[in-house]
Amino acid sequence: MAAFAEQNEKNMKNKWFQLGVITAVLAGMAPMAHALQPGGHAVGHVLMISVDGLHAQDLRLFIRAHPRSALATLARDGVVYGGAHTVAPADSFPGLLALVTGGTPAVTGVYYDVTYDRRLSPPGSRCRRVGTPVVFDETVDQPGAAPGAPTIDPARLPRDPRRGCAPVYPHDYLRVNTLFEVVRAAGGYTAWIDKHPVYEIVDGPSGKGVNDLYTPEIGANFAGPVGQGRGAIMASLSHTERYDDGKVDALLHEIGGFRHDGRVPAPVPTLFGLNLQAANVGEKLGGYQDAAGHPSPTLEAALVHCDRQIGRIVAALRARRLLGSTLVIVTAKHGNGPIDPHAVRHVDRRLLERVVARAAQGEVAQITADQVALIWLRDAAKVKAVVAALRAHRKALGVRRVLFGRGLLRRLGLRRSDSRAPDMIVIPRDGVIYARAGDPKKAEHGGFSADDTSVALLVSNPHLARRDVEVRERVSTTQVAPTILASLGLSTHLLRAVALQGTRVLPGEPWADLAGVRLAADRPAARNP
Repeated sequence: MAAFAEQNEKNMKNKWFQLGVITAVLAGMAPMAHALQPGGHAVGHVLMISVDGLHAQDLRLFIRAHPRSALATLARDGVVYGGAHTVAPADSFPGLLALVTGGTPAVTGVYYDVTYDRRLSPPGSRCRRVGTPVVFDETVDQPGAAPGAPTIDPARLPRDPRRGCAPVYPHDYLRVNTLFEVVRAAGGYTAWIDKHPVYEIVDGPSGKGVNDLYTPEIGANFAGPVGQGRGAIMASLSHTERYDDGKVDALLHEIGGFRHDGRVPAPVPTLFGLNLQAANVGEKLGGYQDAAGHPSPTLEAALVHCDRQIGRIVAALRARRLLGSTLVIVTAKHGNGPIDPHAVRHVDRRLLERVVARAAQGEVAQITADQVALIWLRDAAKVKAVVAALRAHRKALGVRRVLFGRGLLRRLGLRRSDSRAPDMIVIPRDGVIYARAGDPKKAEHGGFSADDTSVALLVSNPHLARRDVEVRERVSTTQVAPTILASLGLSTHLLRAVALQGTRVLPGEPWADLAGVRLAADRPAARNP
């Protein structure tokens, strides 16, 4: 394993070097800004809305029940991809990065929001040792920051011994570039709105991909009664809806020609979007009525609210006469499961941790568990013992399968060991959620099941060659990124992950026909030797 890790490290250094070259080339394209200005009916803006938790069947059933809704109207002018799936593990970080890089965790290097890296050093360690959990959630926020403008506390970040023990921000952790970097380097203006400051990861390795980034903190992933826990917003659907409303207000400012605060004039973004959380919370608090996916009253209310907010956005685009030149994409970072309310089974996370700890004999480095369990060990020699223990407690822990060794590498799409890849992944039986004892949530995400990975995907514009159609073939949300570039007249291979993994545009539409004049300097990035 050590030899594999050393070779992988060399490969990562090569990737970072080549990424630097690509970034320099892109930076030189900035004077070509005029090439992104649309002509006629060409697409000049792309708006991406991530409705977290929204499954393909949620979208289908909602449109059927609400034929005059905003989503139904967009679908009549668009293509619905009924077989869309996000990457696995289906966590928010990998799911968003799939959309904005075109790659899976195998090339982004990001497997979850809380992981472990054997090459980085812990916060405050002065790099005297290596190997540390990498935590990119609300716990790394700067204490005392203004509620509407939280920032990251560098003292809580891991350190990189190879960069003078510098703090590793989320964008530093990402191994490939993002759509925002490509569009900005080509002269476009970019904006993104999300739920934690750590979502500055969309800036990409340059740290400069997004002109206008707004990340109001939503709090902890908590779905219990209001007043308990730190995540008061996600403990209540009404609180979450008000939180979403504020983010939509910020987006409307951007459509209106201002930055998200509505005070500073700015161009209408070439590439922009936001994340909505009400459906995600509605699934966790209310769930579904049956295995067919009919929503509970709580979830139905959440979906109606999301649709209403999307309607506000569409109305603003129409009022500014931007709807015809804007490609609107509605999708999700992840689904939530189980859909079948009778399948829900909570397994105490502490039981899982105890089983692993006893077998690993003090060598547990990190356990990240939701609808999946990612396990890192300090001593790889303990892997087989932990796997045996998990299998021995299969029934109590709800274990369906344990991935490790070559099987794990194949499932993650890795050819060799990665300093960040878990030593094993526990895939539980359908419906199992690893959580604290007594957790009331009816759904969660992060796993490999169809309920976690199946997501809505709707691409809409009144000038598409084919409209009001559904494509049922299986597609990946990684295909959204190259589709966006093609629609803007940019080479898809300007995205490093697309070049490495050969990610294709979405089927069913000649996307390049939507674009204006192509960039003269537009050319594919070089592949790894």
